[in-house]
Amino acid sequence: MLSGPCASALRIEFASHPDAATMLATLANSPLDSLDSFGSLTAALPTPGHWLLMSAALVVAYVIFGVAGFGTALVASPILAYAMPVAQIVPMLALLDFSAASGNVLRNARAADMSELRRLLPAIVIGSLAGGALLLRLQPELLLRALAWFVCAYAVFSLIGPRAKSRLSQAWAIPFGAVGGMFGAMFGSGGFVFAIYLTSRLERVEAMRVTQATLIGFSTLSRAVLFLLAGVYANVSMLVTAVSLVPAMVVGMWLGKHITLRLSRQQFVRAVNLVVLAAGIALLIRSR
Repeated sequence: MLSGPCASALRIEFASHPDAATMLATLANSPLDSLDSFGSLTAALPTPGHWLLMSAALVVAYVIFGVAGFGTALVASPILAYAMPVAQIVPMLALLDFSAASGNVLRNARAADMSELRRLLPAIVIGSLAGGALLLRLQPELLLRALAWFVCAYAVFSLIGPRAKSRLSQAWAIPFGAVGGMFGAMFGSGGFVFAIYLTSRLERVEAMRVTQATLIGFSTLSRAVLFLLAGVYANVSMLVTAVSLVPAMVVGMWLGKHITLRLSRQQFVRAVNLVVLAAGIALLIRSR
């Protein structure tokens, strides 16, 4: 530590500096500013009780997502609505779903069926644009109710009806992709439509999982970009909540993946159809 004449000279030179007062104020206030920022982030977190409730809901939702490749919004939304504003649920789940789907794709990219993706993705884009236009012009409740009845009927037929002797034609990629994209844009949930098509086309469980994850990743990324452009992600509280719930998403995905590894194709398709049936029932309740 300096003392004597040298220290005196430094103190005099520093005090005579034109910005000395500003520099001192900055040095004095910077720790307080950091504390204020930390306090703001802490205040944006949900209460411990709400966080535990949301984490439990997301673990269950992402177990289903890990098995079937969709379903988080249908499973988690009713519970999340008790702990956060309803308008924030779909944008937050878009971020988490994109992260979960991207993780699946990055780890197993080679398992995806590229020919099915090439057929489905253009149809999904067209369907998404059509869904946005229909949302502004039609009564979405009617479309939602019609889709819900179709989904329920399909799931029940798949579970108890005679087993199909042949696969769906690849030409069905266009209507299934378009309808899935349309309902994804209108209601934030179109993954079960893709699942109906893929389980009727692909033989390998891993190919179904990764192809579905790729479609969901593309769909949720598109949705997240729209939310970003609309300024939805300027809400710090929602972003902090999303980050705090990442561990629940990771745990659910890990459990879902390990469950899927133990399933045969027949068991996997049955599990997906059960989730599709639950999705249809949830849509019927929502459309009332």
